[in-house]
Amino acid sequence: MHTFKELAAQFEQRMKRDLPFPATPKLLYEPLYDFLDAGGKRIRPVLCLMGNELIGELNEDAWHAAMAVEFFHNYTLIHDDIMDAAPIRRGKATVHARHGLTAGILCGDVLSIYAYEELAKVKTNLSAVLSLFNRTAIQVSEGQQLDMDYEQRNDVSLEEYIMMIGLKTSVLLACSLKMGALTGGSTGGNADILYDLGKNLGIAFQLQDDYLDAFGDVERTGKQQGGDIMANKKTYLLLSAMHRADPVQREEIEHLLHHGGDAKVEAMKALYCATGADTACKEAIMNYSKLAYTALDDLAIPQKRKEPLRELTEYLLVRDF
Repeated sequence: MHTFKELAAQFEQRMKRDLPFPATPKLLYEPLYDFLDAGGKRIRPVLCLMGNELIGELNEDAWHAAMAVEFFHNYTLIHDDIMDAAPIRRGKATVHARHGLTAGILCGDVLSIYAYEELAKVKTNLSAVLSLFNRTAIQVSEGQQLDMDYEQRNDVSLEEYIMMIGLKTSVLLACSLKMGALTGGSTGGNADILYDLGKNLGIAFQLQDDYLDAFGDVERTGKQQGGDIMANKKTYLLLSAMHRADPVQREEIEHLLHHGGDAKVEAMKALYCATGADTACKEAIMNYSKLAYTALDDLAIPQKRKEPLRELTEYLLVRDF
């Protein structure tokens, strides 16, 4: 069994060695080399490898599936940056900001096709793997559209928000774990339990991101504190505060959303605390974390084999960055 760090290092080495892109057209492929070389946590491909290693020895099918899920994830990032008009990703100019909108669209498109090229190399449970991957790709697109729809709405419920992040963020983590199990030969209970683990882990992970954006230590997160607040993003904190606010507090929230100013972040954080939204967010993180741990306990696999995945789960859910 391997730890997350060991598998991440192996995946990084293998990806750099095996990137399949040709040299030309240069404006199509060079940005992809740069983008993939810029780093990233590699959580999704490593989850795929871990899911595989839970079932048996790591096999080639798992490496191809892991490469596919990393290509797909980065494709979504490139297109998300276009939709969000984001200038920076991983400390560098985004693909479309540096190379133009057309290059950004085409780079994302071709990267998604290379994901399927990797999946085509899978031999074990290929039909199930493709079906899962396709369903996940559709759900991620649905989640992204809902996220954009919610920007125009002032009546988004907490339940709708959880559904959206479940689609946009957590189904890909769930897919990664389950694909690992499928490429290891599992077709039943353990593969489905791993999917549930990944989905609940993903929701807790996103809620933790929401919380850390407002209350995290800048030196630990490496991000501007209150970035979501400045952008008026509908996070669990904001929606919970609006739901819990009395008339005076709600008026204050609405004023900050439309005007803001230099004191906006601290004023909104004070309202999150006054309404109990900060506590509600932490409780939601805990609830989804418990569901992830329960799924981990339910796996019909020796405890020793589960330890690396348990350590990763704890690392992701107890982080302060």
